Amino acid sequence: MRSEMQVSVQTQARVRDRFGAVLTASMSMLSVEVVIGAIALIVWEQTQESPGLPYNALGLLFLIFMAPFMAAAGAALGALLSVGVVMPLLVVAGWLGRRLSGREAWWWVPVLAGAGTAPSALAASALGEAGLLAGLGGWLAVTAALAVTALVARRLLLPDRPRLSGGAMFGRVALYGTLAVVTGGTLGCIGLYAGMGYEPPRLSMERVAGTWSDRKGGTLTLTADGKATATRVETFDLDDSFEPVVHECTGTGAWEYDPGAGPWSQEVDVSLDDCPMDTWEVFGSPEHPKLFVYIGDPDSWDLYILQRCD
Repeated sequence: MRSEMQVSVQTQARVRDRFGAVLTASMSMLSVEVVIGAIALIVWEQTQESPGLPYNALGLLFLIFMAPFMAAAGAALGALLSVGVVMPLLVVAGWLGRRLSGREAWWWVPVLAGAGTAPSALAASALGEAGLLAGLGGWLAVTAALAVTALVARRLLLPDRPRLSGGAMFGRVALYGTLAVVTGGTLGCIGLYAGMGYEPPRLSMERVAGTWSDRKGGTLTLTADGKATATRVETFDLDDSFEPVVHECTGTGAWEYDPGAGPWSQEVDVSLDDCPMDTWEVFGSPEHPKLFVYIGDPDSWDLYILQRCD
């Protein structure tokens, strides 16, 4: 009786150890994938047409302050995904392999991962505005992340491979994950340095001269001799609660173009007799340049944009 109890206790201990090892490997791999995904997202954003938001020290301090809480939330989410998604995926993949082919096969993991994430990807593509191609790319990315995490954790369950502890697998994931993060970050920096990133079009006095419209009835006409005419162009103030207040500006005045030290520092300064107007900055593309001013707090990403009518 005592022998049976000892065997049962040892079996339970092995199960707990194996569960902890798989959980550790899965959470570690998910953490590495989050960092790599963040790097890819940052690089992708740098290639998209976007105004450069000004540096904000308060925002950086807020991120530093929130970092421990974000790490704790990420660990909790990683544990939840590991227990609720990765481990069931391994169990079902192993059962299907034994049931249909007599032995476990690794390729059941990506097949089940793709099948499980496909409905969500289709729903997001149908309900969102990203489009079918973006939905397909998101589906492939999520499937790959889930499948790689499950395959790494699966290594701990293979009976014909040398047994690894959770700590040993964590060390391997940390080592190879760090190499992957450094490699991905380096390649991203090289690509951006080589000119892959977005830059506003370089304008000139001749290219700024013309009629600009907000597509809502407001127009700003800038002539080659430096004269400016505004018709129902919106300007913005802040009220006592720091909320933007909109005014419509109609009047005449003058304008100047400042090329600045580079594409990001270009400015178009418009001075009108009847109303104040903020300095316009430049973004868009060479074919479709745009002028913009920030509405309220620049961190809100709210812009008032004028586009060339031609």
